[in-house]
Amino acid sequence: MDLSICLKPSATLKPSLQSLNSWRKLSTFHPISNTSPFTTFSSHNNHSCTFKASFKDTTRISVAKQMNNNQAVVEDSKVYELSSLMALSPLDGRYWDKVKDLAPFMSEYGLIRYRVLVEIKWLIKLSQIPEVVEVTSFSDEAQSFLQGLIDGFSMDDALEVKNIEKVTNHDVKAVEYFLKQKCQSHPEIAKVLEFFHFACTSEDINNLAHALMLKEGMNTVMFPAMNQVVNAICNMATQNASVPMLSRTHGQVTSLSDYFRGRKWQFCCQIKQRKENNFSSYDIGKICRAVGNYNAHLMLYPNINWPRIAEEFVKSLGLSFNPYVTQIESHDYIAELFHAIIRFNNILMNFDRDIWTYILQRYFKQTTKAGEIGSSTMPHKVNPIDFENSEGNLGKANGSLSHLSMKLPISRLQRDLTDSTVLRNMGEGLGHSLLAYKSALQGIGKLQVNKACLNEDLDQSWEVLAEPIQTVMRRYGVPEPYEKLKELTRGRAVTKESIREFIGGLELPAEAKNNLLKLTPHTYIGTAVELAKSVDKFVNSVNGANALEDFYL
Repeated sequence: MDLSICLKPSATLKPSLQSLNSWRKLSTFHPISNTSPFTTFSSHNNHSCTFKASFKDTTRISVAKQMNNNQAVVEDSKVYELSSLMALSPLDGRYWDKVKDLAPFMSEYGLIRYRVLVEIKWLIKLSQIPEVVEVTSFSDEAQSFLQGLIDGFSMDDALEVKNIEKVTNHDVKAVEYFLKQKCQSHPEIAKVLEFFHFACTSEDINNLAHALMLKEGMNTVMFPAMNQVVNAICNMATQNASVPMLSRTHGQVTSLSDYFRGRKWQFCCQIKQRKENNFSSYDIGKICRAVGNYNAHLMLYPNINWPRIAEEFVKSLGLSFNPYVTQIESHDYIAELFHAIIRFNNILMNFDRDIWTYILQRYFKQTTKAGEIGSSTMPHKVNPIDFENSEGNLGKANGSLSHLSMKLPISRLQRDLTDSTVLRNMGEGLGHSLLAYKSALQGIGKLQVNKACLNEDLDQSWEVLAEPIQTVMRRYGVPEPYEKLKELTRGRAVTKESIREFIGGLELPAEAKNNLLKLTPHTYIGTAVELAKSVDKFVNSVNGANALEDFYL
């Protein structure tokens, strides 16, 4: 089932192919330490200078500075290793390769890029309002120029914005100044430079940028990864539909597939709940200046229906419109999204722990990899590191997402800036979640069912047949069936022979007795096979009642 249905598509706002391809090439180089001590060079006059890496569209990047024919080069591989070792977060160091797909959306680069998009789109919107006579309708060439600033936004551009911010000490104002500089050379746009950021507060730009970051990051990276996890578990269910297993639910026999089927159904119930509660609006925004009343707008242009203009603009970005806000959008949708991810993560965490336990019980073997070491002292060990890694990162992710979901809806009076610094950490919770999903998938890919161990366990567990025997006894009126089975099984070794001897002494119809005598722990699995093979039907229907009806009819 495609989880991306939870978000409305906005293909026109996705990062340009050029931009994403540029990032993918750049992601072979680590974006940390642009001003690290490892990129400091000496010039001909012995003054120290710090070179800020200028990221170009190339698969191999060297950091270099040419000064009076004296060139110093540090190979990108060494810089990568050093910057990785100096990373404060393992997401930006050790685990970068596994989470880098999120970076174009959830990094500061992504935030700046989406701010640029919003500022430009707002200027274009102003040009389409006849009453705003100072900004006439842009020509096709001017609109193409502005769109080119969005589509061609690069790491160089982001670094230029950061340099401006060093002077302004204001990140959104730096974006405005950056765009004014870029558009000075265009005669048509140069006439209206002051209408960049017109009637906007920083939060007008930021809330829309954050919504776009989340929307595209979830649809492009997170939901596909979550889908992969769900589908991998479903495949385990169908592939092992007929493999019996002694369940750890009080020793009840089930099918190995029952476990995987149950986890998938849990995941998909989360999808169903989000749909039923209209949690599809993970993409809400506003643009109404400082207190939500369009005060400045109406002072300048009192005859314009600004609430309608704001709604049109927000919806043109592919977002839902929030008409009732203070200075900030309330962030409730972010809290809902992160709570939903936390529930998904909790289910996967339970799965990780269970599989770890099944590996401990030898129900699963793990494929080995040449050269890989499980323990520094015990050569025989093959540690379940993938599931441990997944579990640990899910906990880290949930801690971050929980803080965000609890803090973001709370703001002092009309606003304070605690939300601003917290929102910069959205990538952390999502990054650890993504890392956990990939680790779980890697672990699932190594699993091999140990049928010999499963069979051995079942052969030693004839007591599980006490349940069907006493149930049949109840049907045919045999007195005290539970008590008699309790006396037979509790605290005693139960064998195939003792069970069959007990069945033989029961006063039951011949057919019922024969059916019980044929029963073994290996065959007492109910409809496990059929349910496992039909799990996709259940999931795709989303409505379990209809699927159950179809199944049984």
